[in-house]
Order: sequence, then C-alpha cells, then structure tokens
Amino acid sequence: MAGTYYFAIVGQSDKPIFEMDFIPVTKEVKKEDNRHQNQFMVHAVLELVDEHMWKGTNTYLKSVDKFNQWFVSAFVTATQMRFVMVHDVTNEDGVKNFFTDVYKAYIKLFIDPFYRQDTTISFPAFQKEVQLLGKKNLT
Repeated sequence: MAGTYYFAIVGQSDKPIFEMDFIPVTKEVKKEDNRHQNQFMVHAVLELVDEHMWKGTNTYLKSVDKFNQWFVSAFVTATQMRFVMVHDVTNEDGVKNFFTDVYKAYIKLFIDPFYRQDTTISFPAFQKEVQLLGKKNLT
C-alpha cells in the first residue's frame, strides 16, 4: 500500500533544515497544496516530540500524533535533531527503517568538514540518498 509521506529534519532552533515529499506516481497531489499543511503539522508536533524525548530513551518515537487522516512519527538524534514524518498510511516498520537509514546518512554529512551543524542541508548527494531510501523503505 503506497502512501503519501512528508519528511523534515528540524534543527535545534525549531527550523526545518531539510524537507522532502514522497508522493506515489498513482496519486495526483500538488506538492505546494500540501506543503504548508505539512509544515504546520510538523511545527505543531514539536512540543510533543520534545515531551516524549525526555520521557524515555528511545530515539524512534513511533506515532506521536494524528491529525485527521495524517499520522506523525518522529525520531530524535543524539544531537537533538528531530526527524519528523507526516504520512497517511500506517507503516511503522518502513518509517522506522527509513529514519534509521537517514540517520546513518546524516551522520556521514555531520562529519563532513564543509557542513555546519543546524544549517540548511542543500547537498545534492544527501538529497539523492534520502530519495533512494524513501523508495526503498516507504513503498
């Protein structure tokens, strides 16, 4: 079952530093129509993510919130960067695997001397890798 996914990496200053949509070819959805709604949901759930982050030791927070037909899952890194996924289907294993794989890619980026932490990620190699990981884990 293919669903629609919106992924964001939110920095320590609550500013999204990376965003990507995963929309199946069969759906005719305009990215810009949902972009503002997805960004709103991500910002609205950050407080809940912070609450869950301090309650336990898990990095993957599963389904943190639900808004109409949309589920919001989150993952928190050791440096307190938040990975947030807004999706319309329940795919806990796929989302967890996606977060884990993206975290590995983020660590590689983090140790790159040309990347400054908590700044917008605009490296084409990272974007392509996240896109491939989305196809691998979310379809």
